[in-house]
Amino acid sequence: MLQIYCVNNHTTKEFKEGMTLLEMLPEFEFDRPYPIVSAKVNNVSQGLKFRVYNSRDVEFLDVRDHTALLVYFRSLCFLLYKAALDLFPGCKLNMEHPISKGLFCRIRKNDGELLTANDIASLRVRMRVIVADDIQFHRHEARIDDAIRMFSELGLDDKVKLLETSGKAYTDYYTLDNATDYFYGRLVPSTGYLKIWDIEAYCDGILMRIPDRDDPNRLAELKDQPKTFEVFSESLKWNDIMGLSTVGDVNHAIQNGMARELVQVAEALQEKKIVQIAEEIDRRYHSETPVRLVLITGPSSSGKTTFCSRVSIQLKACGLKPISFSTDDYFVNREDTPKLPDGTYDFDNFETVDHAALERDLIALLDGEEIEVPEYNFVTGMREYNGKRLQLKEGSVLLLEGIHALNPMLTEQIPESTKFRIFISTLTSTALDDHNMIPTDDNRLLRRIVRDYNKGAFTARQTISQWPSVCAAEEKWINPYQENADVMFNSAYLLEFAVMRNHAESILATVPNNCPEYTEAHRLRRFLNYFTPVSDKEIPATSMLRQFIGGSSFM
Repeated sequence: MLQIYCVNNHTTKEFKEGMTLLEMLPEFEFDRPYPIVSAKVNNVSQGLKFRVYNSRDVEFLDVRDHTALLVYFRSLCFLLYKAALDLFPGCKLNMEHPISKGLFCRIRKNDGELLTANDIASLRVRMRVIVADDIQFHRHEARIDDAIRMFSELGLDDKVKLLETSGKAYTDYYTLDNATDYFYGRLVPSTGYLKIWDIEAYCDGILMRIPDRDDPNRLAELKDQPKTFEVFSESLKWNDIMGLSTVGDVNHAIQNGMARELVQVAEALQEKKIVQIAEEIDRRYHSETPVRLVLITGPSSSGKTTFCSRVSIQLKACGLKPISFSTDDYFVNREDTPKLPDGTYDFDNFETVDHAALERDLIALLDGEEIEVPEYNFVTGMREYNGKRLQLKEGSVLLLEGIHALNPMLTEQIPESTKFRIFISTLTSTALDDHNMIPTDDNRLLRRIVRDYNKGAFTARQTISQWPSVCAAEEKWINPYQENADVMFNSAYLLEFAVMRNHAESILATVPNNCPEYTEAHRLRRFLNYFTPVSDKEIPATSMLRQFIGGSSFM
């Protein structure tokens, strides 16, 4: 008999070897405000059909948990694919990117045409029928060569390329009735679990809406994001032109000796965009209503510092004189910092910045006055005045960088015509394959883990532990203002995960498997295994990546 410790209610029960988590679940009593969709077994995400053959710790999860939401999300993708195949045999589905609190995708019928409004309505009905029929998802294991042959016969070349470059001997895949697919991670037991979702027409495709993490009984609130969508579309266009839409495409290119060229192209694309932004600022500076203040923001690890340095260089090339400083220097003293309910400091709160003093100094600078600006001492937690003075002169433009830079309350007394707003995002546009998009937050989390560890600031475990609160703060204080930006810059890098693999794997391996953070560390290590590694020797010192992996000429 096995000893199964349930984390949810801190009790242990005995079970026969080989029982599934789904069979064990009724034996444990605990509060279940929402349906259980997956579990963690010894801090590793598993589906409810997982069979247990040794004593284990088990935590049952609903979609309020990040890993459980991913399980639910992947299952929805298969549901959509199955329904599309039923209605439009031979169709092609591309799950492209998250947007507007949902997932944007395109379905092209066998004749290459996109779905009409009537087609989408029929698709929704078919999906509802499949959910009502409560069809089982089945997981299978196969030799990698057999799986490649099977997906090749199905015409799923994106999966063939991914598996060809995986280096694995065996792989798993899933079936849903007569549909076959591959997914990165587990699924729910059956379609009957998929109660909360919807699909609707969005731009030239479909938006698949998912449950709200805080209240999984309702859909996440729809928020239109046209500027973010445009940035994603631009990145996808370049991926298509280069023939590098999926990880399998990128891996094949690397293995064919193209890594150096791809690094050069990735750098050129980012520099081209930075030049365009600098030229637009220059044009606006010399207009009838001159821009004098450039506000730069973005979420954690989006590359704000390097971007600010690189755009400053391009502004100088335009003949302007950029002066930059950070909202961080206007942090209130540590003792005055707002606190979270658990008593820890809330460094992301808007009130962490002395916005009254900052706005007063900005107004004085824009009026041509010379002022002394503070420098924040992060060791003592005090704002200090050490004689640093600034003054805007002819040809000067002020760059203000910080997580609250686009918050309208920060500069509400400054005329709108003098401002130019830049939002830096990290929008991963390359997918694992056509049905497995990469969560955009994974990019920034890996950056932060590597940077924090290399600087000795935090261990990987500490960074992972802090990440949910970081994302919650971004959702409250940063993301609501991204669509107000005059321009958005995507700092995601074509070969980023291939380069990050060499840096992140050993760091992630330091997270012990007996702690909750191991779940995310294990998932990220497994994820990185999909990428053919690339040395960072070709990454220039001015690259966005250097801010995180080290060797930046701006640090």
